[in-house]
Amino acid sequence: MIEAVSRSNPDPIMSLTRLHSLDQREISMSESKTTTNHDDIRQWAEDRGGRPAVVRTKGEGGILRIDFGEPEEEFEAIEWDEFFRIFDENNLAFLYQDETGGGKASRFNKFVDRNQKS
Repeated sequence: MIEAVSRSNPDPIMSLTRLHSLDQREISMSESKTTTNHDDIRQWAEDRGGRPAVVRTKGEGGILRIDFGEPEEEFEAIEWDEFFRIFDENNLAFLYQDETGGGKASRFNKFVDRNQKS
């Protein structure tokens, strides 16, 4: 897709901007859900090839992430038990999307405060 956009517009900045807006449109056109169910979160991640990870901070714990195998030096793989311990201790919920607006499996996800109102 990048190649096709680049051929139609030789300006790489405009091509990236256009791709970003297409991605955002796909995200906004589909439905996001929120859950705290550990089994649902694990199943969603594993269905997309995701593994539990954390970005370590100077204090205890870290910032939770789902690692889909993209090269990210900051990511440290962890076990699901540790992942959900951090998840619960920080009173988090998992905001996610099953499909993009185009019907493809989505990897969109975000960790939010359980008490945050949508």
